[in-house]
Amino acid sequence: MSASKPVFLVTGSDLAPQALALLGDYEVVYAGRTPTEDDVVALCRRHDPVAIIVRYSKVSAAAMDAAPSLKVISKHGSGTDTIDKTAAAARGIQVVAAAGANAAAVAEHALALLLACAKSVVALDARMHAGHWDKATHKSVELEGRTIGLVGLGAIGLRFARMADAMGMRVLGFDPYAKDLPAYVHSASLDALWREADVISLHCPLTADNARLINAQTLAQCKRGVIVVNTARGGLIDEAALLAAVQSGQVASAGLDSFATEPMTAGHPFQAEPRITLSPHIGGVTADAYVKMGVGAARNALAVLHG
Repeated sequence: MSASKPVFLVTGSDLAPQALALLGDYEVVYAGRTPTEDDVVALCRRHDPVAIIVRYSKVSAAAMDAAPSLKVISKHGSGTDTIDKTAAAARGIQVVAAAGANAAAVAEHALALLLACAKSVVALDARMHAGHWDKATHKSVELEGRTIGLVGLGAIGLRFARMADAMGMRVLGFDPYAKDLPAYVHSASLDALWREADVISLHCPLTADNARLINAQTLAQCKRGVIVVNTARGGLIDEAALLAAVQSGQVASAGLDSFATEPMTAGHPFQAEPRITLSPHIGGVTADAYVKMGVGAARNALAVLHG
């Protein structure tokens, strides 16, 4: 470790050049592509960073204790559930996030998953490649005139709401913290949302209060044939309950970009269910969002360090 420059630890293998350009006064240390919690603790012990930019892995109380100089933990993105915020607050360490930096990317991916579900894109593509022509037997779902229920109306949820409205959907939204909603978003209770929505899409952070928000009880309250989309956090869904609801037809199809355990391991029951469209938590992973999140994370950390 250079004696002259304080250290930024990045829990990943890289950072956008535009973000690195902002960090010239610091030494940047990378944790590698898939760091474990123990790796992060060891690097904190070795380098005593003043800031951590969180891409992958968790940042625990042990990591914070291993870095006495640590002032700020900055998320490369919007979700801070991988950071022990209680431990950070107790140690006077600020936690900041690049909220909105990946909003366009994630909202577009939510739309892609919704359309894949409603239009059977994956299944029909597989049938066509196998030499079939299902024109006479297949009917897709038309989204115009249907109701979409959004849980979470932050930057991503509101952007997705605009897309749904543009397609002629009725938009219901639940978010106890959202203020000044656009006219096309109708504020609704969760009970009303489960009851009325033809599509449910999750755009909220994962907290102790909303873990397994989608479960056997809530799914039973929904319309039969509802579509479920999740580009937020896997822990918002009871995966066994969702699978059972898809198999029974209570849920027509689901489009999922995040999972209770990541990476998903071979043999996960979702892999054998063709009515569930899967992607490996890449909703926010675009070339543009990579730059926006890196620059946002660097700027947010520097703002705290420079007071």
